[in-house]
Amino acid sequence: MLLALTAIALVAAAALAALNAVTEEPIAKAQQAKVEEAISAVLPSFDKLEATEVDGSNCNLAYDAEGNLVGAAIEAGNDKAFGGRLQLMVGFDKDGNVYGYRILETHETPGLGAKADTWFQADGKAPVVGKHPAEAKLTVKKDGGEVDAISGSTITSRSFLQAVNDAYETFKKINA
Repeated sequence: MLLALTAIALVAAAALAALNAVTEEPIAKAQQAKVEEAISAVLPSFDKLEATEVDGSNCNLAYDAEGNLVGAAIEAGNDKAFGGRLQLMVGFDKDGNVYGYRILETHETPGLGAKADTWFQADGKAPVVGKHPAEAKLTVKKDGGEVDAISGSTITSRSFLQAVNDAYETFKKINA
């Protein structure tokens, strides 16, 4: 019986290892495509893109044909959301206004915290797109800010806004 269980465990482990080897590259390619789409979606039109890292954050600086900075796409996130990790790509125009955002990773409850993908958009219920984080208090109203939290998802809203503010702090270092 011990030999049979050992053989079954070895076969199962080998099958899982083979499956992992087969799926690892397609998953990585899909994630990279998602990041590239997010970068394009959150930035004003640009001619050249330069990837860099600032204080551990992945940043993509966008330039026009003359080499002038037109915006930056900054990856930011935290583990403070209700479902765990929330990872965003936040785009800023050259003046520091939030140009757009895309959610790269979330584990929020469908119908509640998962509404963050539309709630804070320019046409959403509590838009942050178009606002300047230094001028607008991008925290939830319950904490003295200007932004309505997602109904029933204050924790997710706090996490989202913290990620946007963290991205802006990175942007300030780039644009200094």
